[in-house]
Amino acid sequence: MTKPARTIRFIMVGGFLGAGKTTTLARLARHYTSQGLSVGIVTNDQASDLVDTNSLRSQGFDVGEVAGACFCCRFNDLIGSIQQLDQSKAPDVILAEPVGSCTDLVATVLQPLKQLYDAQFSVAPYAVLLKPSQGGRILRNEPGGGFSPKAAYILEKQLEEADLILINRVDELSPAEVHELHTLLDEKHPQTARLAVSAKTGDGFDAVLEFLDQQGDFGRRVLDIDYDIYADGEAELGWLNSSLRLHSEQSFTLDDVLLEIVQSLQQSLSDAGFEAAHLKTIGLWEGFFGVANLISTAVAPELSLPSHSQVKECELVVNARVACDPLVLAQQVQNAIQRVCADHGITATEQQTQQFRPGRPMPTHRLQPA
Repeated sequence: MTKPARTIRFIMVGGFLGAGKTTTLARLARHYTSQGLSVGIVTNDQASDLVDTNSLRSQGFDVGEVAGACFCCRFNDLIGSIQQLDQSKAPDVILAEPVGSCTDLVATVLQPLKQLYDAQFSVAPYAVLLKPSQGGRILRNEPGGGFSPKAAYILEKQLEEADLILINRVDELSPAEVHELHTLLDEKHPQTARLAVSAKTGDGFDAVLEFLDQQGDFGRRVLDIDYDIYADGEAELGWLNSSLRLHSEQSFTLDDVLLEIVQSLQQSLSDAGFEAAHLKTIGLWEGFFGVANLISTAVAPELSLPSHSQVKECELVVNARVACDPLVLAQQVQNAIQRVCADHGITATEQQTQQFRPGRPMPTHRLQPA
């Protein structure tokens, strides 16, 4: 009898910038690893130098990266990244994190996987995280929600194509706030399964795992999408990835520096009237790493992964996605780093910076359900 070919479970978790995708993937990876399964993760960004990739690798995970465009436009690179992981670790599970400003992923990623690589992959239900801070404002159609209707269109379409909507960060919400989000989603997406969870604490994740373990024909909600609105919405965001080396004659507290950079940026962006979709900083040095982030100009920054370390030097990576001109964003980031480094007697040497607006999405494939 011929032995059946091994299939890889493909789990993609979507959601808007700052929704908690990286934290969710790390939690899922720890679970599947604890079950004796080999796990590979593929991150995705419009540019290289990803905080997410560095953070996940620093936690001990095998991570591939697709940079330069979203999965839909770099579909062949996604397959190539998975194949590289397969050669080295033979993963049972691939966890994929698409760019947070992307949508239409069912037609451009999941359907091509199912139709072109059916023998290699078993596609799990497509879960999309809802970011309460900005997602709630968009669902309520609040004026002054931080983004134009074209950018809000992307978040709305992300929810529309989901098999499962995850209301994330419930540990930060009151019962009344969670109830309101359920009510809003009942009105807009009554046919979509929904769970309230915390990727940080793990609350509600037993139900998430049970849902994701289902076998069936998932990823079938192909959107009716206006690519002109989609492209304009993405282009509203200024994009910056920057890597630097920090050095000081005296030891400094890495976590304080990371958090202060994000706090300084939050203040300056708020003063200028710019809405932050997501800001992340990671500091890395000889096995130590810490991560600080900001998910909205109106929400307090947090030290999401503390390093608890004193260092004299480190590698610093900053990722910023803000509704402003990318050149202005680059100056804002540079000023914030200089302010904090001056306060701590640190010298910052820039290694690489990329700033731009995302180009128009041009998917490799766009397939309807077979």
